[in-house]
Amino acid sequence: MVTSDRKMDDAARAAWLSYVAGRKQDEIAEIMGISRQSAQRLVSQASAAGLVKVRIDHPIARCLELVEALTERYGLGTCEVVPSLASVAASGLAVSHATGNLIERWLSQPDPMVMGLGTGRTLRAAIEHLPHLACDQHKVVSLTGNIAPDGSTAYYNVLFTITDKVTAPTYPLPLPVIAASAEERTVLLGQTTLTTTLDLARQTDVRFLGIGAINDRAPLLLDGFITPDDQQRVSDKGAVGEIIGWIYDAEGRLLDDALNERVSSAGLGDEADRPVIAAAHGPDKVPAIRGALRGGLVNGLITDEETATALL
Repeated sequence: MVTSDRKMDDAARAAWLSYVAGRKQDEIAEIMGISRQSAQRLVSQASAAGLVKVRIDHPIARCLELVEALTERYGLGTCEVVPSLASVAASGLAVSHATGNLIERWLSQPDPMVMGLGTGRTLRAAIEHLPHLACDQHKVVSLTGNIAPDGSTAYYNVLFTITDKVTAPTYPLPLPVIAASAEERTVLLGQTTLTTTLDLARQTDVRFLGIGAINDRAPLLLDGFITPDDQQRVSDKGAVGEIIGWIYDAEGRLLDDALNERVSSAGLGDEADRPVIAAAHGPDKVPAIRGALRGGLVNGLITDEETATALL
């Protein structure tokens, strides 16, 4: 890379940290390993070069290299890598912004389509990042149950969040993510009132999902959908992750376990010809993300530099 390109990359990175991540010049300097004066100069240079618009309009070379490598390694149709920040939480904010931008692009398309939404902290933050959109031509459907074990609304379900952002009709799935038994799941999914929602879930043109790790901080465990004994049992069987409640192993194979017989979410692995995009990051989630990619449970990924590097 020539010196001028590297300087412009640094300017773009500094501007991204300033305008998107909301970092102060002292923080930018610390993250990039430069002086405060250099950070200020780089942000000014990016503005003068016309890089700063609504979003940073410049590819950061390292992120593009990782996108290319991930796409080739896992056969991805969609891939975006954002710069890693000083903490996992800060990087998560960056991933959520990138996810929100992509969701906005899909919802801004003129032709009618059906968007399916999963659940998770990153996905919820992405929806909160959306501007208000008039998109009555589309439909948005939940891919997983919206009810927590105690009967309340599942906190990280995003469908009710997006209703405040878009005019598109939304279709919830008023079920628990994991039913109390396989028999209960059969009864719940057999309700006539759910026919439209379940049909739409099978017809999605694009899906946005979160990925959960299976460990002692697993979302399913913390939210009360599974017990510590359940978590230990599936871990002993090789479970590494879950997507909309479906638990799978390191190769992306759905686990042979009673828990998967109780999941009331939409199916996985049947959308190979349509975008199924996961928004996920962090060292704890690397095995879960890798398994989902290997097994073809998702064919798109939005993540950060450190996670992308670990996946390679």
